[in-house]
Amino acid sequence: MKKLAFYTLGCKLNFAESSTIARSLEPMGFERVEFQQSPDLFVINTCSVTDQADKKCKKVVKEAKKINPESVVVIMGCYAQLKPDEIAQIPGVDLVLGANEKFQLADIISPYFVSEKKQALPKVIASEIRYDLDYHASYSVNDRTRTFLKVQDGCDYPCSYCTIPLARGQSRSSSIKNVLGLVKEIAEKGVKEVVLTGVNIGDFGIQQGKRVESFFDLVKSLDDQNDLNRFRISSIEPNLLHSELLHYLADSPYFVPHFHVPLQSGSNAVLRLMKRRYQRELYADRVREIKSLMPNACIGVDVIVGHPGESEEMFLDTYHFLNELDISYLHVFSYSERANTYAVDIQPKVDAKVKAERSKMLHILSDKKRRAFYESQVGRKGKVLFEEASSDGFMEGFSENYVRVRVPYDPLLINTIQPVRYKSLDDEGLMRADILIEQFV
Repeated sequence: MKKLAFYTLGCKLNFAESSTIARSLEPMGFERVEFQQSPDLFVINTCSVTDQADKKCKKVVKEAKKINPESVVVIMGCYAQLKPDEIAQIPGVDLVLGANEKFQLADIISPYFVSEKKQALPKVIASEIRYDLDYHASYSVNDRTRTFLKVQDGCDYPCSYCTIPLARGQSRSSSIKNVLGLVKEIAEKGVKEVVLTGVNIGDFGIQQGKRVESFFDLVKSLDDQNDLNRFRISSIEPNLLHSELLHYLADSPYFVPHFHVPLQSGSNAVLRLMKRRYQRELYADRVREIKSLMPNACIGVDVIVGHPGESEEMFLDTYHFLNELDISYLHVFSYSERANTYAVDIQPKVDAKVKAERSKMLHILSDKKRRAFYESQVGRKGKVLFEEASSDGFMEGFSENYVRVRVPYDPLLINTIQPVRYKSLDDEGLMRADILIEQFV
């Protein structure tokens, strides 16, 4: 058996694709192992949302060659698509694969490992992004307790700061029929929760360049299945989270009341600079409607600080807007300049120190929002999917509305959904809870 290790950077979509590509190598005799177990083949699946992801890629390559100097190191993912020649110059990199080519890894790498005389690897195989990029179904298994199922890829939105359309191409999707088939396949592996993921998941339904289905169609079809216990939507644009969909989700027996809705800025002036497709009034309406239909819903928010042109007044608009919204937590990103994006030409630029200060303010606000949301749940009931990870005699899991719960460790609870009553917050801000009935689902 040959040993294979993946190191995945970035989004849930990358985790789904890494898992699928790893499974494609199993027929070649590869066993997936941990990064530190001296693999013969390292695969680094990259992200390029921020410059930190780029720097992390270089660091991981260096670590891989320390662990096994004779290993083959392959780089794939968004960073590899955008800057293949630059990555090829990183010491220790043997092969760089583009967006389409990464799914051909088994075929490309095969001659190097199965031949008695190893053949030299081509350094870069990365074609230019085209309109008609193929769609590759992907899902994760055994990477985490819940499974990430990719149902959509690419994006047609020209946001000023984003390289994703350049790295992944235009919006395209699986079909509902294929998604239902994968859900059945996943359920047969004992999975209890599927997280639907994509670049712009609300734009689901485009096949061969034409819209033939919709995300709402997908949600209704998944609600008709009886293979899985619950579905979670990873992230959805506010302009695509329409009222009809929200009313349906509020009554769904399978979709959980957890929404992650990118805002990016609470200033309409900055939203225009970002080329976003909504203004903050629409966002506030979505939050109010979610809370009116599902009072205990968890709402997460993406925010970017320091976008070119963001003044102190504009940032404070964002801060106060978020402070007043009934949301549960924030994911805060500091703007990173990316080549070939609209934002590169926008002036003035925001100083790095100022970006750090704004990021710190929003991280503190996020902690307050999360704690307030958790405290609002004390005394209520929830259903928690418990995970295998444990420490100091405890184990953790997430409820349907994304409350992180800690209970005394019990191996029989692993990968089961249990009814609990929220009791109190511990010193780390996690929820303590009592299991109401040992009802192993």
